[in-house]
Amino acid sequence: MLPSYAELHCLTNYTFLRGASHAEELVRQAWKLGYSALAITDECTMAGVVRAHTEAKELGLQLLIGSEFKLEDGLKIVLIAENLNGYGNLCELITLARGRAEKGRYSLCRTDLLTATDDCLLLWCPENDIHQHDEQAGWLATYFAARCWIAIELLRGRDDLHWLRRLQHCGKQHGLRCLAAGDVHMHTRKRRRLQDVLTAIRVGKPVAECGSALYPNGERYLRPIGRLGKIYPPELLIETLSVVRRCTFSLDEIKYEYPDEIVPAGQTPAIYLRQLTYEGVKVRYPNGLPAKVQGIIEHELSLISEMRYEPYFLTVFDIVKFARDRHILCQGRGSAANSAVCYCLGITEVDPDRMSVLFERFISKERNEPPDIDVDFEHERREEVMQYLFQKYGRDRAAITATVSTYHTKGAMRDVGKALGFSLDQVDKLSAAMTLRFDAGIPADRLHEAGFDANNAKVKTLIELAGEIRGFPRHQSQHSGGFVLDNRKLTRLVPVEPARMDGRTIIQWDKYDLDALGLLKVDVLALGILTCIRKSIDLINDFHGTSIRLQDIPAEDPKVYDMLCVADTVGLFQVESRAQMARLPTLKPREFYDIVVQVAIVRPGPIKGGMVHPYLNRRSGKEPVTYPSPQIKAVLERTLGVTIFQEQVMQIAIVAAGFTPGDADRLRRAMAAWKRKGGLEPFKEKLIDGMLARGYTETYAAQIFEMVKGFGEYGFPESHAASFALLVYVSAWLKCHHPAAFAAGLLNSQPLGFYAPAQIVYDAKRHGVVVHAVDVMHSDWLSRLVVDKLPGQKPAIRLG
Repeated sequence: MLPSYAELHCLTNYTFLRGASHAEELVRQAWKLGYSALAITDECTMAGVVRAHTEAKELGLQLLIGSEFKLEDGLKIVLIAENLNGYGNLCELITLARGRAEKGRYSLCRTDLLTATDDCLLLWCPENDIHQHDEQAGWLATYFAARCWIAIELLRGRDDLHWLRRLQHCGKQHGLRCLAAGDVHMHTRKRRRLQDVLTAIRVGKPVAECGSALYPNGERYLRPIGRLGKIYPPELLIETLSVVRRCTFSLDEIKYEYPDEIVPAGQTPAIYLRQLTYEGVKVRYPNGLPAKVQGIIEHELSLISEMRYEPYFLTVFDIVKFARDRHILCQGRGSAANSAVCYCLGITEVDPDRMSVLFERFISKERNEPPDIDVDFEHERREEVMQYLFQKYGRDRAAITATVSTYHTKGAMRDVGKALGFSLDQVDKLSAAMTLRFDAGIPADRLHEAGFDANNAKVKTLIELAGEIRGFPRHQSQHSGGFVLDNRKLTRLVPVEPARMDGRTIIQWDKYDLDALGLLKVDVLALGILTCIRKSIDLINDFHGTSIRLQDIPAEDPKVYDMLCVADTVGLFQVESRAQMARLPTLKPREFYDIVVQVAIVRPGPIKGGMVHPYLNRRSGKEPVTYPSPQIKAVLERTLGVTIFQEQVMQIAIVAAGFTPGDADRLRRAMAAWKRKGGLEPFKEKLIDGMLARGYTETYAAQIFEMVKGFGEYGFPESHAASFALLVYVSAWLKCHHPAAFAAGLLNSQPLGFYAPAQIVYDAKRHGVVVHAVDVMHSDWLSRLVVDKLPGQKPAIRLG
């Protein structure tokens, strides 16, 4: 009978350019092989553990969380968390190690292990320098004997038997137990070629020149238990379960705690949120609160209270209040864009009374997660807001979310090609020969045109390995503005490390990891159009002696829609691309909701889903508006039976295919991630079968799934589109009524070269204004901007 086994030393591809498999692949393979458990032990990082946790939870495999370290004196160990306290200590140890070294490196010494590893188990991974063995084993036995093992890693070397006996003798001599481990770098042996290529990329040499840097064989994979039984004594395999039995920690134990300083002493979050909301009512509705809006406010406050999300809204309110107090223009978006509470708090400028036709996508009881609120700030002043958060909560409670840079087609071809010995010129030619569908390979005729033989083994290997590495993480960097805040030390939830930019620190998880664990992320984003709008309004107020604010701009101005209908949109937010300008004269927006549709419809989701032309044809009366069922009509009536928004996809899955709200939310997440990890296919059968069972045709069901795939490319939520539509309207109003100020604000708020000055001059002339950029290479454009009226117009206006 084969002994049970748990692999306790396993690296994912988040040990950059070492691990040759995704975390999900490793977990799935361990489960298939019948392992009792798997430990993810990436080198000085927790970046891959959430993906492993999600997969292990779905399969029912016990997952252990740990990390590999090589100390400054050469001691190599693996630490595995026994419990929540041990996990917190491990995170703080990684934070300490990363904080001591330059980006991408770490530094630890033995004294760090003595002070920061309580409730962690140690695996000593002896390396080939036998002269250090006795000293290292003696030190570990002195301080960690009750929780330390010698990891014997037999990888089919010629001296395996000698190595086994030596380490067993060392263990007996120092009182340390021994167990089997695999130093796993890949889930199957087939990844051996890719692992060699990763090593070559890491050391900066072609594979042929890497020599001893390459592993001598492909044994560092998850080996079948039967094979392990022929390599290790049974007691070493069984001993791995002693570690598993002591480890009870799961990432499910991590719970988020909202910061508590956002609520004044003596008040509860619920009372304080209600107070702030109705203080905002007096500002938003000075002539009296409409009964309809009051009903919405009370409904939302009730729902927020039921879900206990008051601290979330108060946290976002505090950030926005800081910006407002310092005259930093900002605008909230996300599922809160049509929230009356957020409108009254000043988080969003979208009036719920004006947007009454929107779906309620506010809080989902089924998802049991707070609504998504992203806040855009003026791009030139966003750093002030970020530093406020660091100062308010401290470096140990606030950090920026990570983002993962992955290999795409050209980068994969370039790095793999160099590792295989191709010249840069050859790699560039091969990249140029690529089809849009990388997984389909390069057609033989295109390879021939580029000067390559399609049957050449080296060319085939390059294409295959570039395909395998595509999607692998290349490095981690900071998210554009996602902040994680906690009431406790954040470093006990996830390791924190310095970013390359001074004054910033980042966690080792990205937004997908945070979503999976239900941790709060507030997006503090930068938007150039807000800088333009603020500077334009300042110019108008300075020149005319007025005090116009963003919320004072008149709604539904016919002149604005006249300008949009003729695609006079150079310089306008979201609608200045050629694709947008081509659609505007056809869509002919005449009210605010038309802009919401316009913003969302020229996106890969509706385009690839085949929704654009049906909507335009129905809007113009060229084809009838039809619905396959009353249930679908209720979802799509406002968009003429055509799916344009992400929320509508979720609603169709519920009403037409029998999805639960939880299923629909998983579909939404899969749509957001399918290009990254290919997660939509599991929903295909459920969606199509559900629609067929409810009387929809197979053709319509297949069309809906293709539409879902299209939205996976990029589809807009209606709430985001509404917030962006407001900025479209505001920038259009400024351009329509104050073109000189808008041109000045635009030129002074965009990066050098973002708009060609000649383009701005030409556009301004259409409004009877000449804009002269005397020296556009000068950093202070506004001081050198002169605006004159054309002959026959009103007296000249000069700015600057």
